[in-house]
Amino acid sequence: MAKQPENFFDFDFSKYLTDMKVPGIDVDSIVASQRRNLDALTSANKLAVEGMQAIMKRQAEILRQSMEEAATVAKDISSPDAPQDKFSKQTELVKDSFEKSIANMRELAEMMAKSNTEVFELLNGRISAAMEEAKALVEKQQDAVKTTTSKAAAPK
Repeated sequence: MAKQPENFFDFDFSKYLTDMKVPGIDVDSIVASQRRNLDALTSANKLAVEGMQAIMKRQAEILRQSMEEAATVAKDISSPDAPQDKFSKQTELVKDSFEKSIANMRELAEMMAKSNTEVFELLNGRISAAMEEAKALVEKQQDAVKTTTSKAAAPK
């Protein structure tokens, strides 16, 4: 009795498809193309995860810097200065904080865009290649049909 796969993904379709031997269909090419599709998806997922990890790491760095700056600001504000000086310091701190926040958001957005572009380019390249492979398979089958038809029509 044949060994049953432990789960659906242990099942090797390529073995069974290759054994089917459908006339005019290059099963090996189709299986190879699908493997390349899965490899591209795996690579795209890896790129997406790496991009998100880089963004999360940068967000953690930004948070750490913000906490350090907040501690410094708290010390500066609690100093015994004249009210006008404190107001001037606070205004400058708010302005700096706002500018840093905008710069950080821009940096994170650029990181996300770069990651998305890399994933898109990888998948777009694979889709283009898959279309070319499908076109070549159709042309190959059409040529095979023409050859078979012309041999059958040839006088004996």
